[in-house]
Amino acid sequence: ALRIYPAQIDGRGLAAALRSAVMSAGISGAVEVRSAATHLPEVTATVYLCCLEALEELGAGARASVTVLDGEGAIGFEVVEDGADAAASEPRSGAGVERLRDRVEALGGRLTVHEEGGLHVVGTIPLPR
Repeated sequence: ALRIYPAQIDGRGLAAALRSAVMSAGISGAVEVRSAATHLPEVTATVYLCCLEALEELGAGARASVTVLDGEGAIGFEVVEDGADAAASEPRSGAGVERLRDRVEALGGRLTVHEEGGLHVVGTIPLPR
């Protein structure tokens, strides 16, 4: 059920949920969330689940930054693997991140995944007007 709708977002907010996910994954890094707390639940859940899946792809010991920002009519998110070891990391299946593409696109958004120089996941989801 956690992968359907993560309840910790309601109680603690997106920023706290993402910080907890980073710590739980054993990843060091920064989390920056500059986004309204009033997005539709499916938008917030999709952002969280995409970031969570990317963090799980990185695995314990990795370094990454997670950024979530509101833009003009959209919410954007990014997970970027940091550090010298990123370029030498073992290839990942990427299957988990790719499965989330359908969820993002169902909301009219876009998800891109690059692994050159480390994992880089970028997504945008339009916000209703």
